[in-house]
Amino acid sequence: VQPNNYSTFYDDQRQNWSIMFESEKAAMDFSKQVCIAKCNSSPALESVLCQDLLLGEGQGVEGGDSLEVAYTGWLFQNNGLGQVFDSNVNKDKLLRLKLGSGKVIKGWEEGMMGMKKGGRRYLIVPPALAYGAQGVAGRVPPDSTLVFEVEVRRVKLVKECSALDGQSISSRDSPAPSPVPNSDGFSAD
Repeated sequence: VQPNNYSTFYDDQRQNWSIMFESEKAAMDFSKQVCIAKCNSSPALESVLCQDLLLGEGQGVEGGDSLEVAYTGWLFQNNGLGQVFDSNVNKDKLLRLKLGSGKVIKGWEEGMMGMKKGGRRYLIVPPALAYGAQGVAGRVPPDSTLVFEVEVRRVKLVKECSALDGQSISSRDSPAPSPVPNSDGFSAD
């Protein structure tokens, strides 16, 4: 996925191709279908399939960063999108999560790494990285593969404490710090 409704890909002979779409929506719909095709062509889905729909801006998120996301989740049924089982898109509240805290399914923890503010991504999550054999009563049958469209609306990057050389590091989205080291080699803060 490239800015301005472009997509690029390699074919079987490693030749590079580019496609320009009429609209952002057409580019996103195409990207979703590519992700579903990848899922359907893999013999057994063992890891999360990720497909960027919009790249977003700024620093990519890592473990420990806090995010606010809008999402919709579908059951993957009959080789495509089944029914929606969860969504907060038309609700007032965004989902708040801290990557790496274990509060969301493993597939989200893995699939959202590297996303940027304003970014949208399509995730296809195998049962082992979702709700597994237990499912969610009344909503997600046991051993269900799930599809999510997630959009990062807000990001709070983790604030690092100190680097190996004793220089201070502020949060990754601020300008470069200029610490004043004191006599023991650690910065004032």
